[in-house]
Amino acid sequence: MKPVKLFVALFLIGITPIGWAQPFQIGHTTINFTDPTRNNRVIATEIYYPSDVAGDNVVMTATSGTFPVLSFGHGFVMTWDAYQNFWNALVPNGYIMMFPKTEGTISPSHLDFGKDLAFVLEQMTVLNNNATSVFYNRISTMNAVMGHSMGGGASFLAAQLSSTIKTIVNFAPAETNPSAVNAAASIGIPALIFSGANDCVTPPNAHQIPMYNALSSTCKTLLSIVGGSHCQMANNNFLCNVGESSCSPQPTISRAVQQTIINSYLLLWLDYQLKGNCSQGNLFDNQITTDNTITYQKNCLQCNGLSVAVTLTDNVIKVYPNPASDFVNITGMPGMIYHIKIYDSNAKIISDKSFTGLTSIETSDLAQGTYFYSIVHAGKVIGNGKIIK
Repeated sequence: MKPVKLFVALFLIGITPIGWAQPFQIGHTTINFTDPTRNNRVIATEIYYPSDVAGDNVVMTATSGTFPVLSFGHGFVMTWDAYQNFWNALVPNGYIMMFPKTEGTISPSHLDFGKDLAFVLEQMTVLNNNATSVFYNRISTMNAVMGHSMGGGASFLAAQLSSTIKTIVNFAPAETNPSAVNAAASIGIPALIFSGANDCVTPPNAHQIPMYNALSSTCKTLLSIVGGSHCQMANNNFLCNVGESSCSPQPTISRAVQQTIINSYLLLWLDYQLKGNCSQGNLFDNQITTDNTITYQKNCLQCNGLSVAVTLTDNVIKVYPNPASDFVNITGMPGMIYHIKIYDSNAKIISDKSFTGLTSIETSDLAQGTYFYSIVHAGKVIGNGKIIK
């Protein structure tokens, strides 16, 4: 049984694989942070953290050490409690999650929201040095900015504004004003973007794919969930559901399945990027190549591969449409020479060709299934991924 299918099966019957043991309970508190540089703007924030006993305002776990902090931005007119699926998955595994509750109106300021996401991370460093705080000496220097939909787009603005953010992870991020796509060009930290192939609210071609292509990150991954939707990234939310019900395509997988797929990659990414767990990074890279519930684009391997720099030229490779029907297009920089190989699941070469700038490969005669590609430029692998037929 393939890794993700095994994980889903175990999850749905209530058995947790040994590698995913959850040693911590979930503590919760609410803090109103004040930003003096913005007219004493108050940023009410819900915080969930590892504890030895679940509850409000309980002490942090007695387990020694510090914990990475994740700042998470909510979607348009959505509230923090729609994202319980994330704090339930991550906090028991040793992460602190923060949910700023600002910009929940029908006319939000994306820029202010991005500033809020960055500011609350900085304030956790302040609390780390405050002997009266529950977080005294418990905050790691490693952190992430995250978000869904509008909050995902705002996370790009936050990462652009703060030099202390270590990685960015978001879920169906939406284009913002100012532009998250434009902000992405100045972001070089590791980045993971989740999209839903059936997202009709923020279609990947108009939102997540331009963000991924614009990123200057030397390690970035775009992971598309086959049949996944926009609202199923989070828990059930009335306003999100209303918006999604008015467009198509609709999801072809359940919310539970979509969130299980997300969790099977999210924790692996964070454990490597923020905790330096190389085995989790390698599992991420291995799992992604055998999982038929997703398609992906990426420009690095975890661990050893992270130190390999890529140029701006490398970051503009596009492989589309995906899933494919009769053909797949591969585009790069005009005038640049590339070489692409496409393999089937038995490592048999289906296509092997060089091209300049762009090319199309016919796929109409291929059987339905999963195929893999590798793209080389100037003697270096600059992209690999998966094509679904």
